[in-house]
Amino acid sequence: MPTWSSACAVAAESATTILAVTDSRSAAPSRALGCYDIVVGLFCGLLLISNIAATKPIQFGPELMLGPVQLLPIVADGGAFLFPLTYILGDVLAEVYGLRRARRTIFIGFGLAALMSLCFLVVGAAPAAASWPNQEAWSTVLGFVWRISLASLLGYLAGQLLNAWVLVKIRERTGEKALWARLLGSTVVGELADTAIFCTVAFAGVMTGAELLNYTVVGFVYKVLVEVCLLPITYLVIRTVRRRERLAHPDGAVA
Repeated sequence: MPTWSSACAVAAESATTILAVTDSRSAAPSRALGCYDIVVGLFCGLLLISNIAATKPIQFGPELMLGPVQLLPIVADGGAFLFPLTYILGDVLAEVYGLRRARRTIFIGFGLAALMSLCFLVVGAAPAAASWPNQEAWSTVLGFVWRISLASLLGYLAGQLLNAWVLVKIRERTGEKALWARLLGSTVVGELADTAIFCTVAFAGVMTGAELLNYTVVGFVYKVLVEVCLLPITYLVIRTVRRRERLAHPDGAVA
């Protein structure tokens, strides 16, 4: 017949087992997150910030023509400094997490960018307070311009999806080797589609043919050069994220 002390010991052991199982289950979601949520947050944040910064065109250099092609001044937008970073993070997503999660993040970013445009449209249409004198300035910077918004959304969606798809397809042929080829090949295809669609939809008929060609070529070349210059950092980020994910998912179930 069990004694009171033995019964207490069994109860304590059972409680300890239950608590251990509960703790392991509650810890599993945080362990499974890894770096994915951080990469998604950075990707979407840079996308939205660069879209707002892109409302200001910037120009460098004197005027220089080569036949019909305008070489200088270099015309770009404020978002040109940040938007290429979204392609680097897109490379990280496709390389580490696979095409499915990369597409998921791309569509999340698309939804947020569309929501931002809709919010600016509604706020811009709402009557301003009588004491606020900055409605015209606000509309100039953040006012809804349907061509710019449509061009940005279409270019982003096509470019990022192509970037992820090309990277994954090259990886299927090369395996873990030739990471540089995957990064550059996917960037060239993605940025070309993005830049061509955005410039054509946004500025066809607004800029002259020479200006539009300059804007498109300079934007494309600049973004690819940024990717080339940041290749060492991209390598480091991919290696760091992959190592963190292997620690968070020792079974290898990252994607």
